[in-house]
Amino acid sequence: MDASFWHNRWQTNQTGWHERAVNPLLITHFPSLHVPPGGRVFVPLCGKSLDLGWLLSQGYAVAGAELSELAVTQLFAELEMEPTISEVGKHKHFRGERINIFVGDFFALSQEALGPVDAVYDRAALVALPEAIRVQYTTHLKFLTASAPQLVIGYEYDQTVVPGPPFSVTPDELHRHYSDSYTLTPLARLDVPGGLKGKCPAMEHVWKLQKRQG
Repeated sequence: MDASFWHNRWQTNQTGWHERAVNPLLITHFPSLHVPPGGRVFVPLCGKSLDLGWLLSQGYAVAGAELSELAVTQLFAELEMEPTISEVGKHKHFRGERINIFVGDFFALSQEALGPVDAVYDRAALVALPEAIRVQYTTHLKFLTASAPQLVIGYEYDQTVVPGPPFSVTPDELHRHYSDSYTLTPLARLDVPGGLKGKCPAMEHVWKLQKRQG
């Protein structure tokens, strides 16, 4: 799954992961991270998620990383913002009021470009990546954000029935990626109505990740 896969999905409007409403699990569980008022939230592989608008509406600043410029253009249009566009390192930087989106390769994003963040919201990033890339993703995310607290939403299902994306990420795998830096707390497990893509039973799970002390 290279960049052209995702660009093609956006260009042909095959964006089944894009939710038509703010994710209710975000609304319910984001307060558990105790992000300070006005804090900055990083949303990796953000697409044009309505969740970004919700975070802005709650008074947070938002930073995002996204491969598709088309998705980010649509995001700002839906937010009714005219972005200021510049080049930052290897990325095209879209900036609006309290929002910064970096368009390009997530793995090329630097700490200096991103700047400090208070929390990470991962709804469709980790599960969008094949297993071989998830180690690279979680390692880079921890480095980029100085292991800022995370709210992670993922799926569990029989990967042999549905190839993904979204991919199945078990609690054991989540611990393998993050337990060196974080304390992981399960917040919810829910049946996916109708199963994953209507093909097999699936669970959606929500986790809070807090940086280990000491």
